[in-house]
Amino acid sequence: MTMPERRTRVLRPGRRFDLRSTAMFFGLLATALVTGGLAVRALAGAVQQRPEWAVVLLCLVLAVAVARGRRRRRLSAARIARQAGRALARGTSTALDALDSPPPAPLTIPAQAGPPDEVTSPLPVAQGIDHEALTPDEFEAATAELCARDGCTQVQVVGGAGDLGADVTALTPDGRRLVVQCKRYGEDNKVGSQDLQRFGGTCFTVHEADVAVVVTTGEFTVPALEYAEQCGIVCVDGDGLLAWSQGRAPAPWAGVVREEPA
Repeated sequence: MTMPERRTRVLRPGRRFDLRSTAMFFGLLATALVTGGLAVRALAGAVQQRPEWAVVLLCLVLAVAVARGRRRRRLSAARIARQAGRALARGTSTALDALDSPPPAPLTIPAQAGPPDEVTSPLPVAQGIDHEALTPDEFEAATAELCARDGCTQVQVVGGAGDLGADVTALTPDGRRLVVQCKRYGEDNKVGSQDLQRFGGTCFTVHEADVAVVVTTGEFTVPALEYAEQCGIVCVDGDGLLAWSQGRAPAPWAGVVREEPA
């Protein structure tokens, strides 16, 4: 009886299993994961303060990936882990430096030269401008420029998270502290009494305003106007804002009588 001949499979030469290299690889991988977690945590805080860092780091990662692809060189697993750990360490250091850097200073609008009564022409930004088309930040800046145009000094745009209702602060031409809240609302969204109550609770006690003003692109409700009159808050609606910006109406603080100390 003839037995069929079995063919022997020829094993191709290759790398043998190395326990030491495998252990080193997993150790470096664990180090990279821990470093990556710390980096992600630090980067999350940095992105909240400076979103531009996210774009910079993304561009850096893409550039490194493209450069590695062009080289077309095989790297060992241990070398890849070491390089990933160095890159994550550099990213963590950069993110921590960004967290330690001070926040940007408030935007300061310089006052225009010349006495206030000589300033009669509206600012270029106010000529025929549609305030409802502006973003909230642009609306605050435009309001600050109107204050500077009419003779205010130390004009600053301070609106943002934690502003406690103050979007623009300044000193009026006669030296009173001015605090302005800007409400860029549409026709269907009126400034209500709750908005005025929140502003009234901080404008005088926290911001120490001598003159408190609420400027909106829309309208105020009747209860809001009644509350503002009781608290001494000046309300400027969309029509009043347009007249102010075009020079057809006096500045909001002009009608507030300065209280002389007893």
